[in-house]
Parts: sequence; structure tokens; C-alpha cells
Amino acid sequence: MKFDWHGGMISPTTEIDSDYKNTQNVRRFLSSQCGTDFKFDRELMAYIRDGLAKNMGDVVDEWKRRRGRR
Repeated sequence: MKFDWHGGMISPTTEIDSDYKNTQNVRRFLSSQCGTDFKFDRELMAYIRDGLAKNMGDVVDEWKRRRGRR
């Protein structure tokens, strides 16, 4: 079953699938996890779509790692 990136409940364990979209719902989740200064950048979008298995918690960890945060 495809995940609804526009309205589904996103958690750190939500798996990123081939239908992933950078939606307002995703932005709200990432802002809540990473802080109000969260912004998508090309490198993060490439990381998300690189084809390797990951979940939204991995994306949060990667964003924080790239900015030297914990």
C-alpha cells in the first residue's frame, strides 16, 4: 500500500518509498524534528531519493549530522 505523503501520519519509522514527495506534510514533520530553521536543500533531497532503504528518522539524523547537530 502506498503511503499518503500529503496527509498520512509521518513518524521517524515511516519508510521512504518510491512514491515519496516533498510535501507540506513532510516539511511540517521535519521542522518539528529538526527545528524551525529546517529547509530542504539539493543534497538532502538527493540523499532521500538515492534508492537506499531509509526511514524519516534517518532523514532527520542526516539533516542534523550535516549541520553538526544532535
